[in-house]
Amino acid sequence: MLRALVLDTDGVLLDSAGLHAAAWKIALDPCLHVAAGEERPPFDADADYRRFVDGRPRFDGAAAFLAARGVGLPAGTPGDPPGCTTIWAVAARKEHAFVELLRREGVTAFPDARPALAALRTAGVPCAAVSASRHARALIHAAGLAGLLAVIVDGEDAARLGLAGKPDPALFLQAASLLGRRPRETAVAEDAIAGVEAARRGGFGLVVGVDRTALWSAAGPLREQGADLAVPDLTTLVRNVWGERG
Repeated sequence: MLRALVLDTDGVLLDSAGLHAAAWKIALDPCLHVAAGEERPPFDADADYRRFVDGRPRFDGAAAFLAARGVGLPAGTPGDPPGCTTIWAVAARKEHAFVELLRREGVTAFPDARPALAALRTAGVPCAAVSASRHARALIHAAGLAGLLAVIVDGEDAARLGLAGKPDPALFLQAASLLGRRPRETAVAEDAIAGVEAARRGGFGLVVGVDRTALWSAAGPLREQGADLAVPDLTTLVRNVWGERG
């Protein structure tokens, strides 16, 4: 019996994945241009975003992508200014770009998020939102979803508690613990490959891949990574998993 649901934030609850992908491109492409050696393809805001950075802490995402492109940078320190000199500098550039995009464009919840969360609350299924982003809590509140969530675990919590980022299951396990549920009686909804891997490694009772792409292009990779099923939206998830209770 599944008694709780943990949801990723960006791309599942909030329509913010596109802003994150755009910010990563702003941060990473200049680093490819200045790197010596063979010409490297630019950051792909769809394929590379999903493969290397989606769902991961900024430092881990930057390190994974640059290593895949053969760009070797020193780690640096968290206080490095935005740029291409260290991995922390790239992460800082991504953060700066995201904040600017957020200021200009804003973020909204997906239309199905509120009714799905409301249906689950009525059915007595507590929900938690999880994100590696330090902006997640504020954005969830701004989108008007906080009142429908029993728990929020974001990047600020991860830093304070020393929780590893995805694909480590620590964020999900923390959310389940705060909900008072064991992993095996908790479902996880994720749109990121790293997030699906984290949920599978955490021993969660059901791992659901959320594929909001127009061509249903992410469903296959999510299933290959370990998702038990793939759905196009949260309304379908509630109907398929909790049926009439949702």
